[in-house]
Amino acid sequence: MDATGAARKSAAAEVGIQMPEAAKASAVAADSGTMSRPLVPVTGGKDHRAAAAMGWDAVAVSVRLATVLSSLLSLSIMVTAEQRGSLSVFGIQIPLYSKWSFSDSFEYLVGILAAVAAHSLLQLLLSLRKLAQGSPVIPFRSHAWIIFAGDQVFAYAMMSAGSAAAGVTNLNRTGIRHALIPDFCKPLRSFCNHMAISISLAFLSCLFLAISAVLDVLWLSKY
Repeated sequence: MDATGAARKSAAAEVGIQMPEAAKASAVAADSGTMSRPLVPVTGGKDHRAAAAMGWDAVAVSVRLATVLSSLLSLSIMVTAEQRGSLSVFGIQIPLYSKWSFSDSFEYLVGILAAVAAHSLLQLLLSLRKLAQGSPVIPFRSHAWIIFAGDQVFAYAMMSAGSAAAGVTNLNRTGIRHALIPDFCKPLRSFCNHMAISISLAFLSCLFLAISAVLDVLWLSKY
């Protein structure tokens, strides 16, 4: 009986010593795990960058929408502008008829406006689709370079076409001094006014394309 009692006392003593050591080990492990964790959550930086990217995408989509609207409005005004009138030269009434298709410069502008509207509308639809899916509008740098190149090409083409059309419109409005070419915009004032509005909107589209190109450059430099 004495041997059994001694064994029980020894086992109880061992248990009493082992339990504090286990608790101490778990406490140390918990402290080390707490100290190993970062004080600032890792996802905070990612969330901030994602929010900045979403704001950037919203601005790009807004500029793209403005490009679509201005180019389509300019195109619709241009292709619907036509007028009939008459011009008196030395007392002789000469019938006049004006339409955009009678000028190569106006045809060039119409073609560029249609191309810009198609390009911008395609980019707008793709951007809206990606925003609806929660993905970035420009996922890769190669994609950004392609969009930048397209915006640059169409911006220069729009500037060229608008300048050519503006020259023809100004010639029709002022005529040529010391020559028999009169001011055709006097009897065809409505047509010339439509041309002026259309060309102004074309230059506005060129400005929006330039802004899109600048946004592309800033995106490439930042991301």
